[in-house]
Amino acid sequence: MILTGATGLVGEGVLLECLAHPSVEKVLMVNRKHFDMQHPKLQELIVPDFMDLHEVEDILKGYNTCLFCAGISSNGLNEQQYSHITYDITMNFAEALLSENPDMVFNFVSGAHTDSTEKSRMMWARVKGKTENALLKLPFKSVYTFRPGFMKPTDGQKNVKGYYKIISSLYPLLKLLFPSAVLTMKDVGKAMINAAIRGYYKHVLEVKDIKTLAAL
Repeated sequence: MILTGATGLVGEGVLLECLAHPSVEKVLMVNRKHFDMQHPKLQELIVPDFMDLHEVEDILKGYNTCLFCAGISSNGLNEQQYSHITYDITMNFAEALLSENPDMVFNFVSGAHTDSTEKSRMMWARVKGKTENALLKLPFKSVYTFRPGFMKPTDGQKNVKGYYKIISSLYPLLKLLFPSAVLTMKDVGKAMINAAIRGYYKHVLEVKDIKTLAAL
């Protein structure tokens, strides 16, 4: 598997599930900066600019799955800036992988309330929707987009911001009050792996779908 975003909350959580899963033989984490983790299954490829992949295309060849977990908050960014990071970079990476691995399953971490119509008043929801729609048109073996809500980090994760640690302590209450809006990083990781191994009848997965797929 190829995995991006290991230096972030979601990517690290998904990576831990991949390393623990018996069906995952190898993980190539593609990072812009080094992530200090060692594991027999794990290799790292540093790519400073995801818009310039020409020199690493051969290294990206031969994989059957990509878990694209890289992303950024829209806070403080205008639509052009956020679109470049969320849409342009994602599509460039996906198209590079497609040229080398046409039989690949491509899994993209989106977000709850993403707008597939691309008409939302929320800028980030429009951009995420545009990205989802474009990915779903690519002729990979399969494309799945994941729309998690609040995610409880896995114990031992390093990339957990202070406020997330505080909110995580409220997870039992949030799960009781908003069961359709919260889940764990383990759920997300297991669901992404199962999508690659087993497939799923939907290609846009909300929280309920993620939990269902994770339990298979």
